[in-house]
Amino acid sequence: MRYRSLGTTGVKVSPLCLGAMMFGRIGNRDHDESTRIIQRALDEGINFIDTADVYSAGESEEIVGKALAGRRDDVVLATKFHGTMGEDPNAQGNSRRWIVRAVEASLGRLGTDHIDLYQVHRPDSNTDMDDTLSALSDLVHQGKVRYLGSSTFPAEAIVEAQWVAEKRGHERFRVEQPPYSLFVRSIEASVLPTCERYGMGVIPWSPLNGGFLTGRYRHGEPPPATGRAARMPQRFDPERPGVAQKLDLVPQLEEVAADAGIPLPHLALAFTLTHPAVSATIIGPRTMEQLEGLLGAADVRLDDDTLDRVDRLIPPGTNVNADDAGWASPAVAQAWRRRRPAGAR
Repeated sequence: MRYRSLGTTGVKVSPLCLGAMMFGRIGNRDHDESTRIIQRALDEGINFIDTADVYSAGESEEIVGKALAGRRDDVVLATKFHGTMGEDPNAQGNSRRWIVRAVEASLGRLGTDHIDLYQVHRPDSNTDMDDTLSALSDLVHQGKVRYLGSSTFPAEAIVEAQWVAEKRGHERFRVEQPPYSLFVRSIEASVLPTCERYGMGVIPWSPLNGGFLTGRYRHGEPPPATGRAARMPQRFDPERPGVAQKLDLVPQLEEVAADAGIPLPHLALAFTLTHPAVSATIIGPRTMEQLEGLLGAADVRLDDDTLDRVDRLIPPGTNVNADDAGWASPAVAQAWRRRRPAGAR
């Protein structure tokens, strides 16, 4: 395993980061099997694990914590906060009030006294960035967190966070975790260059685009009645133009992969790792078989001809399906933000 630098932190991480979203009730409900998958990944040289409090309502963190018993110091451990964690309206978001509660809960579930990388799972338009970074900086100073990161932040929010950290004397975000794949390339235009400018590590999520880039989904075949397709049917509906276009592209990308002598999932993972801004890419296996099928991708190197063929199929800086962006600005997503109240001048 060739280890890479996580941005400019000086921390060395494996090019494949084990994502733990599929461990727990929304994926693999068998804790023992999930533990074996995690330990197998560690045995193969993966030293980077990413989870979140919201994954199966904390169950994923609990599984990771059990799997790391006796091996905690061998792992760069990342988790995230922001998502809703109960009926309390304040058990979510990026406020100081929630952050100080969320980190203690995550530490308890993970069975550790510190988190190596603590990430804001999504932007929060209701919370001042100064408040968020102030609270997170306190966690670093207390020794509960080593580094701070963001996830699915647009370039302007990344810049704002860097500016606030500098002006207010806070710890800054050292890592960004965006959606990035052969089908989701919009971050190439501004997010990735911005991260490079600030020396931030980048750890893409969903490099296999929810399974589309495994070849699992095909034209003329109904999507599975379980898993992601059942939880988010609109994301897999072949009648939607963006989904249909992805299904059109899969066989063409399989040809590119075959000519390169690799399976499509390895092409997809290696593609994300080729970008100079990327430190590691997140794989999210649900089964041991899936893990075994992805491990070899860390050693794949794509030549310019292969990458040029990819660019001709999916232009750089574009998303095949707009629904895959991962986050929509409230200024666009919430109609009331675009409309002056009746009677107002």
